[in-house]
Amino acid sequence: MNILYIGDVMAEPGIAAVEEVLPSLRTEKNIDVVVAQAENVTNGKGMSLDDYRRLRELGVDVFTGGNHTVALKELYPVLENPDEPVVGPANMHDCPGPGYKYVTVNGKKLLVVSLLGHIVGKHADWPTDNPLQTIDKILAAEDPAKRDALVVNFHGDFSSEKVIIGYYLDGRASVVVGDHWHVPTADAEVLPKGTAHMTDVGMCGSLDSSLGVKFESVLPRWRDGYQTRNELETTGRMQFNTLLVSVDETTGRATSVEHIRKVW
Repeated sequence: MNILYIGDVMAEPGIAAVEEVLPSLRTEKNIDVVVAQAENVTNGKGMSLDDYRRLRELGVDVFTGGNHTVALKELYPVLENPDEPVVGPANMHDCPGPGYKYVTVNGKKLLVVSLLGHIVGKHADWPTDNPLQTIDKILAAEDPAKRDALVVNFHGDFSSEKVIIGYYLDGRASVVVGDHWHVPTADAEVLPKGTAHMTDVGMCGSLDSSLGVKFESVLPRWRDGYQTRNELETTGRMQFNTLLVSVDETTGRATSVEHIRKVW
């Protein structure tokens, strides 16, 4: 089974990047399931129902979440519906939905889990529970025989946290992929017990920007010390970052992993 995990889709440029790359990439790499980080889809915060439908039509099968998932209440019924393939963080207090869902795509059954890191959680809209304890509870409650693969998304601030959860789940998850910082790390690998891991997969959207935001709207914070409003960058070069993982369906373990980065 080939699973593609797309990094943070950052606003309209991110959607455009998915539209540019995903259809042909899905065919080229014989991809069975496409998962995407959706917390930044609509103007950088949350995902609207219209944008949800657009990305579904472009070929995204499953959506993970982060600290901005709760920004748009129109998505709450989707998060709560077990038949809709969108999950928010499982350890965020009062976030709609369970934070994990079973999704069947092309005959492949995945358990998809979203988690928030400790530091992000302190600044999110709601407080969070310990992510390691949360994933332990989920895995204790769910029968491994019910799934072909387990995909865990860890949306966090510190690289150290993202590395730790990879090793913590090595041999228990098929894929553990980090995101949130929008800059890809150079460490995609299959860990010793068979879990594909990458600390941060990166983002989709504007390349000539500060994580998708205009440099001009960020510089005064660093140079002059006063708060400014983020302005999304919509011009210049584009980027598309994703992680491709092949999983042995008999064992649920990863056999190969590749970070794919396209710039134009």
